[in-house]
Amino acid sequence: MIAKVTSGAVIGVEGIEIDVEVDLAAGLPAFTTVGLPEGAVRESKDRVRAAIKNSGYDFPSRRITVNLAPADLKKAGSTYDLPIAIGILTACDLIPASTLKTMMIMGELSLDGELRPVNGILPMVIAARDSGRKQVMVPTKNGREAAAVAGIKVIAVEDLATAVEFIAGKREIAPLPPGINVDDDPEESTTIDFSEVRGQESVKRALEVAVAGNHNILLKGPPGTGKTMLARRVPTIMPELSFEETLETSRIMSVAGMLKKTGTLVRQRPFRAPHHTISDAGLIGGGNIPRPGEVTLAHNGVLFLDELPEFRRNVLEVMRQPMEDGVVTISRAATSLTFPAAFLLIGAMNPCPCGFFGDPRHDCTCNEVQIRRYTSRLSGPLLDRIDMHVEVPAVPWREMKKDHKGESSTAIRKRVQTARDVQAGRSNGNGRAWNSVLVPMAIERYCRLDSEGETLLVRAADRLALSARSCHRIIKVARTIADLAGEKDIRAPHLAEAIQYRRPPGEG
Repeated sequence: MIAKVTSGAVIGVEGIEIDVEVDLAAGLPAFTTVGLPEGAVRESKDRVRAAIKNSGYDFPSRRITVNLAPADLKKAGSTYDLPIAIGILTACDLIPASTLKTMMIMGELSLDGELRPVNGILPMVIAARDSGRKQVMVPTKNGREAAAVAGIKVIAVEDLATAVEFIAGKREIAPLPPGINVDDDPEESTTIDFSEVRGQESVKRALEVAVAGNHNILLKGPPGTGKTMLARRVPTIMPELSFEETLETSRIMSVAGMLKKTGTLVRQRPFRAPHHTISDAGLIGGGNIPRPGEVTLAHNGVLFLDELPEFRRNVLEVMRQPMEDGVVTISRAATSLTFPAAFLLIGAMNPCPCGFFGDPRHDCTCNEVQIRRYTSRLSGPLLDRIDMHVEVPAVPWREMKKDHKGESSTAIRKRVQTARDVQAGRSNGNGRAWNSVLVPMAIERYCRLDSEGETLLVRAADRLALSARSCHRIIKVARTIADLAGEKDIRAPHLAEAIQYRRPPGEG
């Protein structure tokens, strides 16, 4: 007898349906899994056999063939344990096959039949809803995550026996309340704030501009000047995640297995700070079955690369596409996947190998050749894609000891939100509503310069040897500064401030 159970898989960060077909045939006892199963899927036969026996059911002594369709797609993970077990028991006439037609089933089995959580539940449940499924069955620990998807019934079960009794109609299980409101389960409030940063008012202003227009920014200064401290506080001045952004970010974290054990959705913007020893696959994503990298985990948030010149050059160069397009495409022989990667890049670096070039408090021990070699680790094309280059000077101790606190993150966030609302109004809801991604046609329409501004930009381009891309980026930053000031037109002071945030690649 053949039984068919619908399960799910994740391709990139999107969920798809997988048909689990189970055939019981006469012959010597055997258990074969086909359909390009990876290691964890091939090993499921031993977990399924033990779970069925330890749940009080007889395991059939027949030739069992499990097919995972579509057969040309690699299957990985332990998601298929429960649907395979349900398929075997259905083929044994312990479960009516008609009850499985509108249900998607996912879950890992322990040897005693208990269900363990699996990664990627959120995108798989979304796929089930979009394909017209009426309900999904998931492990209890995945229940809250799955229930965030409205429009489908979520049945959370603790073990195989409970799942079988529910599907067979012998037990009633109430569906979880749909569409859990993330506000009903607030995360731990943040304990960091911009008001804690003493001094560095010019740098804080630059970061406000960067966040308002989502402009990539490079912080350059001696050790101990607060570059990392400032960067870690940037998410506190970013607008709160919308519900769509919450689902999108949570889906990525679900695939990566990084959602909280409670299953609550992500409510704070991501902040990712990978070490400089990271590989290109770790940063961009990859593997035999491509998985999201740091640029995708930072989607809708901040990617902070400290000690930027210490990263391997090939690792940094692969960031060019996501920095421009907001997505990263990973191609393999069998497939090509696109991951979202719309992040705010914050880079930090010292001015030289010893770190003290230009610092009045310390003597630099580097010669000109060493400094040039150090700064040349960052290619011109990469630096040209970073909108803002900001010096972070040392703060005198007497400034640190002052009682006066800086402006709070809440106050800065309000201005940032206002500026982003203006940008959203210009985009009419089409794509990413940031000044940093304005196309040339939009620049012509919304970023016109008067004669004084044109003259100023021409002089700056000649003096600083700016490329056409750099000039466009200066205009975009000026547009953001004007938005923060509530100005409809870009004026000379806005452009002058934007030019201050731009230096030729590698200039000290």
